[in-house]
Amino acid sequence: MKLIFLVLISMSFNTVSFAQQPYWQQQVDYQIAVALNDKNHSLKGDITIEYTNNSPDKLDFIWFHLWPNAYKNETTAYAKQVFRDKDGKKRWRDMKDKGYIDSLSFTVNGQKAKLEMDKENIDVAKLVLPSSLAPGQKVTIRTPFFVKIPTYSSRSGHMGESYIICQWYPKPAVYDRKGWHPIPYLDQGEFYSEFGSFDVNITVPSTYVVGSTGTLQSKEESDKYKEIGIANNKEGSFIKYTNGRAGVAKTLQYKGENIHDFAWFADKDFIIRYDTAQLASGTIIDVFTYSYENGNKNWKKSTSYVEDAIRSYSTWIGEYPYPVAQAVEGPKNVMSGGMEYPMITLITSPDADEAYLDGVIAHEVGHNWFYGILGSNERDHAWMDEGINTYYQFRYEAMKYKANSVFGEMLPQEVRAKSLPDFLSTIYMALSEIPMEEAIETPAADFADKERYGLVVYLKAAIWMYLVEMSLGEEKLSKVIKAYYNDWKFRHPYPEDLKAEFEKQLNIRADGIFELLNKKGKFQ
Repeated sequence: MKLIFLVLISMSFNTVSFAQQPYWQQQVDYQIAVALNDKNHSLKGDITIEYTNNSPDKLDFIWFHLWPNAYKNETTAYAKQVFRDKDGKKRWRDMKDKGYIDSLSFTVNGQKAKLEMDKENIDVAKLVLPSSLAPGQKVTIRTPFFVKIPTYSSRSGHMGESYIICQWYPKPAVYDRKGWHPIPYLDQGEFYSEFGSFDVNITVPSTYVVGSTGTLQSKEESDKYKEIGIANNKEGSFIKYTNGRAGVAKTLQYKGENIHDFAWFADKDFIIRYDTAQLASGTIIDVFTYSYENGNKNWKKSTSYVEDAIRSYSTWIGEYPYPVAQAVEGPKNVMSGGMEYPMITLITSPDADEAYLDGVIAHEVGHNWFYGILGSNERDHAWMDEGINTYYQFRYEAMKYKANSVFGEMLPQEVRAKSLPDFLSTIYMALSEIPMEEAIETPAADFADKERYGLVVYLKAAIWMYLVEMSLGEEKLSKVIKAYYNDWKFRHPYPEDLKAEFEKQLNIRADGIFELLNKKGKFQ
């Protein structure tokens, strides 16, 4: 990697001028009422969306994502991607319950509106507006909906009466300075969504524990979760939630601001744990985790893992802005060790040892910054959340355990005995020897398989971040990332915006740094 260091170091430190167009982004605010039927594994709901057109353009339609339809049949983009994997057909067969969304009947400001299905993707549709939406104006969009929950296979689904509810409601696509971004659901390839507020009422049988994006508004339920959670943070305690009665439903209200997605998880057997994390500013964050009595024993320390991640990322990048942080133990997933959502993450690593579980939780909690707060286009520029986040995950693992989740127990003791800088240098030198053919700046859907996607989007991009650190120094890189966070939180940054941040903060030309994102093969 020495040659690359020379390329980066030789960047010209010239005065850089900046000219930017006024930034804008759409505002999408949601009110959702949804009920879970645990007999036929379905959701029935109503959604109201207030869509504000902050763009300079007149809009005659709004693209919508109907992602539950990805699980409907073998013609979807998701199914076709799954079938490319060697075990794909088995995965599809094992999904006994297929999924879909229907019963849609859209109105816009009270007028019936036409929904035109995309010709190629049944999980994408165009809502034709009865009249044009002018710049600065807003409309109210309403529809009922019904979702058949699939057997858990990708992200959303159920395992018996355990529910993982993700990508589940009708959702407008992003319209930004580069146009519309309607995208089908994929396993290998994540998302891009508009910021707004969520006010969600979830009705479930009263015996269920629910973990959700947002802050629980029901004081009685919240107090009960905290009471049980405090007790369960003690060694060997497995107190279960017993507030509910069979045959009786309850409605739980959750609210969230400055977020762009909403996920929730429901199970009768969740073991709740609760603690708080105090940030450097004095702000107190509620921390909940939800796991199983017969699950991974290392979840007994799960609240401390979440707390350490929140404090570490707040120090390195910028303070955590939400009132709650949560992690949920889920079933094994062949695609990843976890999946992130605002204020809550699903961890699908049932066999993880302490250091690995802590690292996965740190990674997924870290996505609150890289994905949640810095809302980049994950489908086209996956490295902007996964790669940068992996760089910070590796730092977290090294500082806390002298460990690395890629190498696990294969790390020799003599490597663990090194100083922290030498340990990380050894890790990155070893990672750089792994063949990684594609360029970092490759759209997620263009990778041939999940292995190549993972190597490049996570590891090669983390190596790139480390090269930048070695070239500029940790202090300068930290200055850039903190400024990037402050300038772009709750917004939609693109690679050129991150590049501009390097140039503005350090008064350099960052062409050499960002040209590496298009380099195929190893960094030599």
